[in-house]
Amino acid sequence: MKALSSSRTIDVKGRQSRVTLRPPVEPMLAQAVESVPGPGVAGELAFERKFDGYRVLLFTPAGPGGVLLLQTRRGALIQDRFPDLVAAADKLPDGVVLDGELVVWDTKAGQLSFEGLQRRTAARGRRSTRALAASLPAFFIAFDILQQDGSELIDYPYRQRRLRLEALFALHRLTSPWTLCPMTSDLIKAQQWLESWTEISGVEGIVVKAVNQPYRPGHRGWYKLRRRNTTEAIIGAITGTLTRPQLLLLGRRDVSGHLRSIGRTAPLRAELARLVGGNVNAAEAGHPWEGRRFASAWGSRDVLDVTLVRPELVAEISADTAVDQGGVFRHPVRFKRLRLDVTAEEVPLFSTGPSTATG
Repeated sequence: MKALSSSRTIDVKGRQSRVTLRPPVEPMLAQAVESVPGPGVAGELAFERKFDGYRVLLFTPAGPGGVLLLQTRRGALIQDRFPDLVAAADKLPDGVVLDGELVVWDTKAGQLSFEGLQRRTAARGRRSTRALAASLPAFFIAFDILQQDGSELIDYPYRQRRLRLEALFALHRLTSPWTLCPMTSDLIKAQQWLESWTEISGVEGIVVKAVNQPYRPGHRGWYKLRRRNTTEAIIGAITGTLTRPQLLLLGRRDVSGHLRSIGRTAPLRAELARLVGGNVNAAEAGHPWEGRRFASAWGSRDVLDVTLVRPELVAEISADTAVDQGGVFRHPVRFKRLRLDVTAEEVPLFSTGPSTATG
């Protein structure tokens, strides 16, 4: 993908009079951290809520007759899957490019739904997309503005871009489905968001940004903190060798006793690999995962080379709040320790989703 795509108009004196960003534009990214970086590292900071959706850049047309464009992080255009957002585009001014998170609301469950977002993104055909829009309406949560009135703003510091974004929402009285991402410069309030708001489905943490920082496409210049919960799972398979596992593939039993896959760990540190290797045993015939293939990452087609093990060891893990139905973790979890004092029968069931460990 191009880092930046634009069309520039130059007047007779050679001065730049208009700049128009066009997709694909590579978004600025965030790196995962365990704690808020100090002011000496990043300068004065701003904190935004992190929602569990799809990263999307929004382009409004430069003039009459144009159409709203929605570009994913990978550069795909998906506005045809979201006719409800396209229909609401008349509320937005022309020549604007916004960066934000695309989410959907499950009207039956009364909460944000990542599974619903997947369904809407995969939908094909006008009838299907309109039917889903009724039960799973989409919302765009804007957290940055990259262009206004046809002029690029990426070189402006975050503080100025945020002020322009807030003024845009106020001036045009933007309401649903357009939403302004909550932001604060108060560290205590941000910590409260991390602790309390992540209890809400669809909110998974905070993003930290330096207020004097320009927008740098493709650069991991922001920081993201996800709330992490401690829970337990059964080790059903590994990569690497039995004496030195690299990854653990985890499962939980459903109400029928069948072992269901719920995700995998990040690569194990050497001392933890030795610990697991000293306790894990190769599976016997009849393992519930025989013949199953495991993707190397959520949404990937690459397959892991795994060794099945006896589903009897319990792992204590630390996981973020990006969890699908039944407790399937979309991101790799962190292995903390073996729970040799806990049996596989004591692990939370697949149908109940993740739970905080108490032991």
